[in-house]
Amino acid sequence: MLGIEVKFQPERARTYLGSPAIVRAPDGALLASHDYFGPGCPRNHEREEALLSLYRSEDEGHTWSCITHVMNAYWSSLFTHRGALYLLGVTQQYGSIAIRRSDDSGFTWTHPADERTGLLCRGGYYHEDPNYHCAPVPVLVHAGRLWRGFEDCERAVWGRGFKSLMLSAPEDADLLEARQWTQSNSLAFDPAWLPAAWPKLDNPGWLEGNAVADPEGRLWNILRFHSAPLVDKAAMVRVLDAGRTLAFDPASGFIDFPGAMTKFSLRRDPVTGLYLTLCNPNTDPASPAQRNILALAVSADLRTWRVVRRLLEDDTGLPWSLSLKLTGFQYADWQFDGEDLIALVRTAYRGAHNFHDANRLLFLRLPGFRAWLR
Repeated sequence: MLGIEVKFQPERARTYLGSPAIVRAPDGALLASHDYFGPGCPRNHEREEALLSLYRSEDEGHTWSCITHVMNAYWSSLFTHRGALYLLGVTQQYGSIAIRRSDDSGFTWTHPADERTGLLCRGGYYHEDPNYHCAPVPVLVHAGRLWRGFEDCERAVWGRGFKSLMLSAPEDADLLEARQWTQSNSLAFDPAWLPAAWPKLDNPGWLEGNAVADPEGRLWNILRFHSAPLVDKAAMVRVLDAGRTLAFDPASGFIDFPGAMTKFSLRRDPVTGLYLTLCNPNTDPASPAQRNILALAVSADLRTWRVVRRLLEDDTGLPWSLSLKLTGFQYADWQFDGEDLIALVRTAYRGAHNFHDANRLLFLRLPGFRAWLR
């Protein structure tokens, strides 16, 4: 099963498609977004990647139209709250944390000019600290607050530079006011936490964390973990003290998680109570960065996960070694949509020069997905 193409980017542009996000807008239409990266992509006044595009579908995802572009919006989540649509992320690659609101289902947006209008946490110039980082992860509503994971990447060093943090705000707050948001401590990964039985890891670090509450109501930040040459290891960081403190227990904090070397989004199904993710499970331990399979995985407790269905696989006929290098179904953002599940997938496929640098965005609808969870 391949999906409906929302966007195609020609290879000669040397511009690639990143950070897909999808939501059903307050007026009932579907809204999708993505940003751009690569040597040919647009850049802002700090010479950084910083442009986001938005698309709208009024026929349940069969056709899509680009409705606007947003400058200085990057790695951003789309979510609705109390009748409004929001875009929450950073202003550029390693930028400030910013939020925008739309009162017309995505056609126009507020501008985060200062701390009263959506500029939540100021980053440094270019790669001067702090360097805020994230991905289009879910915004969780829990215990009267909204929660969303971020990172501060010290000196913009990918991997070991990432420090996990959590932002939260009261449900009834004006979300554009920075003073309403609580920022936790920034928790750096300590290599001393690695289990002694593990082999030496290549640049271990955590990133792209998900705010999620376990069945007992305890709040966690569950992070992608760069564990090469190991695969499928995630990290569970506890959120404490009303969102002010993050803490990690190395004795219990590492879990087996399919696709944990790549960004994932976690949500709890309101019908079954199960936790779901779309992920890139590793089927070839010799290739820790494998992304040529997209699958649905499920858990009852956040700690024990099982893959229940493969959703996308390479059908190009490429030899396996080339498929690993050239094909990627990755960074899926998804939502529950009644009896269905809808998703937007960053895709490197048929013409991409490698698996990472995506040339397409695909929309998927998975009808009756709960039948697969049994």
